Amino acid sequence: MVKLTSEKAVFAAGCFWGVESAFRQIPGVIATTAGYTGGCFKDPSYEDVCSGTTGHAEAVEVEFDPLLVRYKRLVEAFWSIHDPTTLNRQGPDAGSQYRSAIFYATPRQETLARASLEKAQKRFSKPIVTQILPATAFWRAEEYHQQYWEKRGKAGCAVVH
Repeated sequence: MVKLTSEKAVFAAGCFWGVESAFRQIPGVIATTAGYTGGCFKDPSYEDVCSGTTGHAEAVEVEFDPLLVRYKRLVEAFWSIHDPTTLNRQGPDAGSQYRSAIFYATPRQETLARASLEKAQKRFSKPIVTQILPATAFWRAEEYHQQYWEKRGKAGCAVVH
């Protein structure tokens, strides 16, 4: 029996529908989960998060095989699928739940995330506002949010390969 190795990473980059779809396209990604993190409210619902009172962001938990895809590659994809220079907004979606954030699970993830921010800043004329924070409880979103675009036969964000 082959032992599967996996790690998890959590990213917030606006509405989780497109973000989840984009990460699912990356070879080596085992699973994705749309959910909520970064706030102080236990087991929030979509309505709770949209109220702007929970402190949570819409986020995607990415489970990946580090033998097939490196965390660094996931962070590079993160910068390519949204505008990290807009505070609490992505496209028409506005509010702190749509903020840009990387939630690191290990000191190594933190180091790589911070280094990637410095590198990404060179590509943007405006300052990057992405938060880099320690991972906290991740709450799975309602089932209708999971793989939203795939269930509808549509593509979400494209990842630059």
